[in-house]
Amino acid sequence: MSTLNHIQYLSYSLINKNKWDHCIKNAENGLVYAYSFYLDAMAKNWDALVWNDYEAVMPLTWNRKYGIRYLYQPFLTAQSGVFGNHITQDLLEQFLEAIPSKFQYWDFCLNQGNVLRTKNYPLFERSNFVLNLNKDYRDLYNGFNDNIRRNARKSEQAGCIVQRSFEIERVIELASDQMKDFAHNREDGLERFKKLYRLLFEKGMAGTYGIFLKQQLMASCVLLYSHKRIYYVLVGNSPNGKTMGASHALINAIIKDHAGKDLLLDFEGSDIPSLAFFYRSFGSTEEKYTAIRLNRLPFFVKWMKK
Repeated sequence: MSTLNHIQYLSYSLINKNKWDHCIKNAENGLVYAYSFYLDAMAKNWDALVWNDYEAVMPLTWNRKYGIRYLYQPFLTAQSGVFGNHITQDLLEQFLEAIPSKFQYWDFCLNQGNVLRTKNYPLFERSNFVLNLNKDYRDLYNGFNDNIRRNARKSEQAGCIVQRSFEIERVIELASDQMKDFAHNREDGLERFKKLYRLLFEKGMAGTYGIFLKQQLMASCVLLYSHKRIYYVLVGNSPNGKTMGASHALINAIIKDHAGKDLLLDFEGSDIPSLAFFYRSFGSTEEKYTAIRLNRLPFFVKWMKK
């Protein structure tokens, strides 16, 4: 990397997307969420911080409420932050310092390459889980705990089968039912993701997986592919599927199909203890990433926010 240490803020219209995507593709901590086409689909608005000639970059995904601009984490975008090669504590700090003051409230995630101490910014750790698939399937299967293996067999004995590359609408319908009590603006987010999925599918970067009993979808997900990762996204389980181990069978099928390849299965979390235990039960390991919250709102707005 160059040592010029020049970070510039670019509004959306000034971003060179070819250079941006080249940086993301070749970054040692690159992730699918940082590609320009992913951000275009999922962010309400986004600008950028760019180091030198796109040697490292940081998307600034933002929105406006009551005239106040704030940075936020878009729907189904697990990580963000600074992307590039050899990101240091000093460079990360410089990027955070370069965020324009017009963004008065921050609440967003960074990434697994940004797990660094900063002098002036209180980053906190979050948990992801990943499973290295570069082993024989039998070895991976032996790494499952007994409950996972038992439930996967239970699903098979009930007559459940795996299907791939079916309509995204069926996954969305199942996932939406589960999100209704906690996902803010889920309808807008799901509509955005549906359009993104079609783009990624055309690029060979996405597909659907499901466990079916006859014609009923019992468990489903979208898989995204980039940076030698398989991202386990937009998960949905039917109430009946939970009683017959459909989600266990779904992940088992994904692992079986991709075993022996130089890939990580990225579970996209979780900080929720029950989900963390579930993902660990497949033999996955914890991968830390960071996040930040910063409130620079005027004092009277802070009071109203309380």
